[in-house]
Amino acid sequence: MNVIEAMEARHSVRSYQNKPIEEEKRKALEELARKCNAESGLNIQLCFDEEEAFQGMMAHYGKFHNVRNYIALVGKKDDRLDEICGYYGEQLVLKATELGLSTCWVAMTDRKRRTGCVINKGEKLCCVIALGYGENEGVPHKSKRIEEVCDVEGELPAWFAQGVRCALLAPTAMNQQKFRFTLRDGRVSLRASFRPYTKVDLGIVRCHFALGAGKGDWQWAEDER
Repeated sequence: MNVIEAMEARHSVRSYQNKPIEEEKRKALEELARKCNAESGLNIQLCFDEEEAFQGMMAHYGKFHNVRNYIALVGKKDDRLDEICGYYGEQLVLKATELGLSTCWVAMTDRKRRTGCVINKGEKLCCVIALGYGENEGVPHKSKRIEEVCDVEGELPAWFAQGVRCALLAPTAMNQQKFRFTLRDGRVSLRASFRPYTKVDLGIVRCHFALGAGKGDWQWAEDER
């Protein structure tokens, strides 16, 4: 399974089997987490065989079942922290999907005292990602058309269309896909309407677009670096 296939296969799952994640898969995820931390300055942590965080979560939402593993997205408090967590967290989500695991993004900053991760002084728990073998494969979300979420002068380049197509496969809060891409002179801008967790969504969507568009003659607009 390549990364595009992982995007297509990934669906949010809230109920998990009582089946441990194999050691080789744990190591693969931990290796990627180390790379993401080194590149981003985040403090991403993987928590295995630890269910207390989701006991509180389930009591509050009543929709998660048997979550024993999760990825904690932690980083220094900063205006861009949520977006950075979305960008790098989604890389781990796609890797987990490639490994045959299910995931689900969860906003639970108010539950940080229940998590098994370490939050150092000056850091914040942005959100967590449930992880494990799902009891089901989840279901695809409804998706907008490419032309509904982009603004391009002239002909739509193939790389840009592929990037937007992949962006439309990205998980967003309430599956609203409230984002829009603009292409001007090879520079790509991404904007979203304001709502809770918009910045996390932007990071996730940005990750999907970049992976879909690939490395070519384009770059993010200067104000988005």
